[in-house]
Amino acid sequence: MKKIILTLLMSAMFGFAAIDTGAIAVIERNGSLDAQESVFGSHMFRGNFANVKRHAYNPDYRINIGDVVLLKMWGAFEFEQPLTVDSQGNIFVPKVGTVKLLGVRNGDMVSVITQHVKKIYKDNVFVYADMDAYQNVSIFVTGNVNKPGLYEGLSSDSLIQYLDKAGGINPQYGSFRKITVLRDNKPYANIDLYDFLIDGKMELFAFRSGDVILVDSVGSYISAKGEALRTFRFESKNENMSLKELAKLAGIKPTATNAIVKSYKTDNHLNINYYALSEFENILLHAGDEVEFLPEHLADEIRVSIEGEHDGLHTLIFKKGSTLQDLKEKLVLSRQSNAEAIQIFRKSVAKVQKNLIEAQLKELETLALTTPSVSPEEANTRAQETKAILEFIERAKKIEPKGQITINEKTALKSIILEEGDIINIPARNNIVIVQGEVGVPGAFTYMKEQNIDDYIKLAGGFSGRANKSKILVIKASGKAENYDAGIFSFGKPAIDEGDAILVLPKAEGKNLQFTNLVSQILYHVAIATKVILDI
Repeated sequence: MKKIILTLLMSAMFGFAAIDTGAIAVIERNGSLDAQESVFGSHMFRGNFANVKRHAYNPDYRINIGDVVLLKMWGAFEFEQPLTVDSQGNIFVPKVGTVKLLGVRNGDMVSVITQHVKKIYKDNVFVYADMDAYQNVSIFVTGNVNKPGLYEGLSSDSLIQYLDKAGGINPQYGSFRKITVLRDNKPYANIDLYDFLIDGKMELFAFRSGDVILVDSVGSYISAKGEALRTFRFESKNENMSLKELAKLAGIKPTATNAIVKSYKTDNHLNINYYALSEFENILLHAGDEVEFLPEHLADEIRVSIEGEHDGLHTLIFKKGSTLQDLKEKLVLSRQSNAEAIQIFRKSVAKVQKNLIEAQLKELETLALTTPSVSPEEANTRAQETKAILEFIERAKKIEPKGQITINEKTALKSIILEEGDIINIPARNNIVIVQGEVGVPGAFTYMKEQNIDDYIKLAGGFSGRANKSKILVIKASGKAENYDAGIFSFGKPAIDEGDAILVLPKAEGKNLQFTNLVSQILYHVAIATKVILDI
């Protein structure tokens, strides 16, 4: 029972912490978080349109019972008052009589009223009229929407407003491109919301009570990712869509030059094809295809950054296949440059180091959370150890390896091929030896030729109580690392040179041998990759 409770607590801590109330609202509204986030257009319907009322002038609007007309007359006869269209479709104008407005176009309203006024007042009476309040219309919204029903609004409200009132189009099976407005059970307007989403175009018309908005089912769809501004699942209006049309919908970036198309065939085979930008117009996509846009540029040159002590440029361009020896010949060194200790850092090496550390951290996390306890006392101790190790894992995840390539003394510089993005560091000459980690006073000490590693550790206050004397690293400027065991029977002390770093690792303590060995390995690999001692 205690194990079950502990597991649930851990799940609550690590599994549910990332879900916020906004995400929960999305799930409740649409049933699927992934569908909401991946379908193009689903972000429209979040209540931003439903709560907006606009009284826009529409000359084609037909005046209805209950509408309010603001009438103004001046000249020989002064009058100003809002008049409601009665149940017979009329308004009553004092000293003029009834004026029938039911069904009259909004654009013709002033002229119709003026005609009646002129029958009484031949001259010197002027008329102005405007719609003051519109009678609500009732619109049916049905099909693949989240909340089908009958919704009230203004006749001038847009189709998007009514869809928003109905909870929006269901992103899992509703169509954004096949929406029909039915009037008297006949198609009145066909709407493609992609016109609005992509180009901002929207067909506006006056709704009438009894109109039906019908959202069709989605047909075929195609997914886009990679070098595009909009990485979503896009709906195809017809059975097929060209790769060029998808590129427009997704808004590919100027850097995109190629596309990989994955097609799932009916014979259970996956076809993968590669197309250049010039071929997009002639490539037809099919339902369920997945497209990734790529920035594939062919370059004959690579860029290398130069850091550290030198008097030259900080960026150099080389032909592909150039070596570290070629670079060294172009360097402009200063008197303080240590040309014999050139360091090279590479992103791909840093990624490998990062992956190695993360794999070990995952193994450590699994071990910490699954190791059983045989007694309540041991369970309590295990819980405290688990908490400490999880905190250690979180700190270790933030470590970013440098990706330094170790240059062996016997390695010819002309055998090291440069890569795009390499960073070359030229250390400055110095007579400093750095001692850090589990020592009394970590710091930098002047180099003295006659002193060995033990002497430098004594200068740093000796070992602390948590020092792992069998795991002492000496890291050379070249990146080469040597391990030193300072135990009773230690021998073969590594030579200490100018610019070296001595790292005394902490001791991993615990009753579980597998646990302590794994922590020790992680500490060792972090120190090699970053020259940093990670605390436990």
